[in-house]
Amino acid sequence: MISAFSIQHLLLNKRKRQRDGNNKNFITSGNFIFTYGYRNYKQKKGILDENGRRVLTDLLIYIFLPAMIINSFRVKFNYEILIKFLVIIVFAFAAQFISMLLANLLYKNQTDGRRKVLKYATVSSNAGFMGLAVVEGIYDSAGLMYGSVCLIPQRIVMWSAGVSCFTASGNRKDIFKRVALHPCIIAVYIGLILMFFQIPLPYFLDKTLRSVGGCTTSVSMILIGSILGEIQDIKSVFSKTVIYYSFVRLVLIPALVFVLCSICKVNSLSTGIEVLISGMPAASTSAILAAKYDGDYIFAGKCIVCSTLLSIITIPLWCMIL
Repeated sequence: MISAFSIQHLLLNKRKRQRDGNNKNFITSGNFIFTYGYRNYKQKKGILDENGRRVLTDLLIYIFLPAMIINSFRVKFNYEILIKFLVIIVFAFAAQFISMLLANLLYKNQTDGRRKVLKYATVSSNAGFMGLAVVEGIYDSAGLMYGSVCLIPQRIVMWSAGVSCFTASGNRKDIFKRVALHPCIIAVYIGLILMFFQIPLPYFLDKTLRSVGGCTTSVSMILIGSILGEIQDIKSVFSKTVIYYSFVRLVLIPALVFVLCSICKVNSLSTGIEVLISGMPAASTSAILAAKYDGDYIFAGKCIVCSTLLSIITIPLWCMIL
């Protein structure tokens, strides 16, 4: 159990270290250490069960995260932001192409049930709430704004090529509706309108967005802790195949994205966001879809837990490199 003093010390120093721009890895490590310590506490008390986690997930996706995304776009718009938007979106599509290429090349020797899981979990990550929470903690509101744009290509691939790893991806109309009407994408639309037209919000609405959106990081970390809390036998999680997948998801993909951004001399902010978003662990939907479409859902759960646990190490390391 992490001591209360250690947690308090991490939280009190978070904002100061953000302003200084130093020791970025310390901030991320602090968030994850808090997650792990709190997970141990709540498991013993039985506070957060499966139904509670489902409710928190819905609150995060439909309320907290959209509010935070909208608020992140409330900045003064200029030509530099437009250029960064274009850079982010282009390299985000490049990152997804890399993921899809690796997914089709690396798992040919696996059984059909496991291959479905590995391919989907390679093109789809947990960047939706974990990635945004991390880049917001590292780069503040600018990181969240650009990170939200960076996720658009992944959501497109996730609901098209990603789902097709398990079954036929469905007609284009259904895919378009899933992507275009996702709560976080709708929040991006609203945020872009507010930013482009510099529309001021009433005071009460401004305070509401800030207060509600401010819950995102804490709730995200608690949910991640609940995933880690499902580990019963650590040894069964760390099989060769699962570790191999985790290496691809957490190290290889972000490394290739980092090399690509470096070769193309992309600015440091965009590079950092692209690398961190591309280096997130397996999406929780991997196990859900595997169970629904006759994939190996137990194996999928191990991929989620292992990659999430190892990301406690890899994310701070990437922050040090960036």
